Amino acid sequence: MADNPFPDFVFYNILVGLVLSLIIGWIAIFVARRVGLMDIPGALPHKKHTVPTPLAGGLALVLTLFIGGFTVNFSMIQDEWKILLPALIIFAIGLWDDFKRLPPWIKLAGQIIAALLLISLGTYVQIISHGVLGLPGKSYLLLDWFITLFWIIGITNAFNLIDSMDGLVLGTSGLSLALFILVTLDSSQVSLLRLLTLLLGICAGLYFYNRTPARLFLGDSGAQTIGFLLAAMGIQFTPGTHPLGSSWFIPILIFGVPIFDTTLVTISRIRRGTHIYNAGLDHTYHRLVAMGLESSRSVFVMHLATVVLGCIAFLALQVTPLYATIIFSLICIVGLVLVYWMDRRK
Repeated sequence: MADNPFPDFVFYNILVGLVLSLIIGWIAIFVARRVGLMDIPGALPHKKHTVPTPLAGGLALVLTLFIGGFTVNFSMIQDEWKILLPALIIFAIGLWDDFKRLPPWIKLAGQIIAALLLISLGTYVQIISHGVLGLPGKSYLLLDWFITLFWIIGITNAFNLIDSMDGLVLGTSGLSLALFILVTLDSSQVSLLRLLTLLLGICAGLYFYNRTPARLFLGDSGAQTIGFLLAAMGIQFTPGTHPLGSSWFIPILIFGVPIFDTTLVTISRIRRGTHIYNAGLDHTYHRLVAMGLESSRSVFVMHLATVVLGCIAFLALQVTPLYATIIFSLICIVGLVLVYWMDRRK
């Protein structure tokens, strides 16, 4: 019999995250009701729920992550504090926004501060200075830092933007985490694997409360924190024995659904002269519903697309960098065609 490719802690961590999130999620709902951390129906035009719902997802996520980390994954906390600390800034700004709706510039400023802290602690992309292009010099390092800033802020907001239906963000995040776990098994990044598995369990537990009809919403504090952590872990991921030219775009494909939705909304709103940061009913989910799909099927289509893109990412790992780049380029072309087609539909 072949050796088990999964370390012993993988399923243990998923179970710990699942059980803790179920318990802490129930407590967070109670606390949110007591302190008035509620999403009121009709507060904004795009809000379609009919009963006040606790914005307790972010609180449950962070509490479960740190309790599970300090109790059974302390070595992971010691290694991954450089991304967990900046994530707390994202959580704090998001929680503030959940309590009191903030101007977009304050939220953006908080994201920039968190991203700069992440970079200063040593987590940033190395595509230009040491990676695919292999160009030397500090000026190219600055370009890597700029790419990191764009990536972190973009993915953080992308996961927040797709939070337009019950279970959509947690389902997409859970699938992305599962895909990342599979590719990380080959990279010997034990601490990263511990964080990924713990987060997968947490997403599974919170999904119980967030599926339709939702007993809690993630809010900005939950969706943005998940997005930030995934973006940072995407930077940390190393391809193991696979060449960087075949693997640098793996996180882009795994996060392809939120990236597609953000691109669609941004282009659509620029074309129509509306503010990019305003909430609306022009996201991928809303457009799928407008095409005639049921709400649950629209969510499933987006989850299915995450799985498909993840499978393509695995296939790209098995070929030479040239063919992997061709595959990635074709996916980008298909995505842009879909953006054009969906935005042209009435």
